Amino acid sequence: MSDFKISPPKRLRGVCLGAGYFSRFQYEAWARIPEVEIVALANRSLDKAREAAALHRIPRAYAWADLAVMFDTEKPDFVDIITPPETHLEVVKLAAARGIAIICQKPIAPTFAECVAVVDTARRAGVRLMIHENFRWQPWYREIRRLLDAGTLGELFSINIRTRLGDGWQDDAYLARQPFFRTYPRLFCYETGVHFLDTFRYLGGEISSVYTRFQKRNPAIKGEDAAQIVCGFASGATAILDASRYNESDSTNPRYTFGIVRVDGSMGHLELDLEGNLSLKLLGQPTRALDYPHTREGFAGDCVYAIQRHFVDCMASGAPFENTGQDYLKSTALMEACYQSQAENRVVAINLPSRSI
Repeated sequence: MSDFKISPPKRLRGVCLGAGYFSRFQYEAWARIPEVEIVALANRSLDKAREAAALHRIPRAYAWADLAVMFDTEKPDFVDIITPPETHLEVVKLAAARGIAIICQKPIAPTFAECVAVVDTARRAGVRLMIHENFRWQPWYREIRRLLDAGTLGELFSINIRTRLGDGWQDDAYLARQPFFRTYPRLFCYETGVHFLDTFRYLGGEISSVYTRFQKRNPAIKGEDAAQIVCGFASGATAILDASRYNESDSTNPRYTFGIVRVDGSMGHLELDLEGNLSLKLLGQPTRALDYPHTREGFAGDCVYAIQRHFVDCMASGAPFENTGQDYLKSTALMEACYQSQAENRVVAINLPSRSI
């Protein structure tokens, strides 16, 4: 009998930054990926870092002032940045200088110039950067994209999304989950609408124009909490987002699909309901339900796990990330164009500097 043993594949060593509301979904997803070991975390509050480390069984917690010490001590393969946008450039500079791959939550940074600086910092250092934009990884959007690619609907005519989250009408809106939302001067499009802009790009290709109207329904907050956004695709198709965090939907969990969707094409249409059910109606034919896998595990169809699984697979194979920093600048620029459209009350053409996309 041979004594030869095959060594198990090397696990990726990761460190995470952040202990806020959404971080739990990312920690939970990492725990389900056997090729990953999260060895440490840091947070701007050391007490919260220690609490999160204990909860998620992560060996070590660091103070924010010791980020460089953490990187040099732990020698991670990657860092997952789950902290607010104003912290991202500082962290990316530290990680890039050490050759550490980066997965970074959106928004990339508070301003477009800083977003470009984040992406350029990683690019100049030759480190891999992926943006954690998980909406396009929701299983219904992956299935819709598969059907579009298969030509099931023919030529794409339009995409309509209506979202009513109902978490923004109360006097204490957002305090329990994400209290910083209350003081953001730009709220809905900056924090939530950009998810849908990126999803529009994922489904329909590049967008050449936007027209936007924003409203603030809740006087207790600073930024807008409702929006109507019309996007013109370069292909000639149209996408419309009709959104409100103030008004409610009929779902017991509006944060499962985050809305209802209709996609029209030259051969028929698809519809997504609030429970994740997809239906297809081809012209002249009866509507039929589509059977595809979707789950209530994790966040919004387990999209956090899906994007992090993609990150690990690409790290292992060397394949390019779908959500590169360079590509996400296009979605960020669309978000900025929406605010310009609102300020100037006009359709804004999208003309990105070539070096920034």
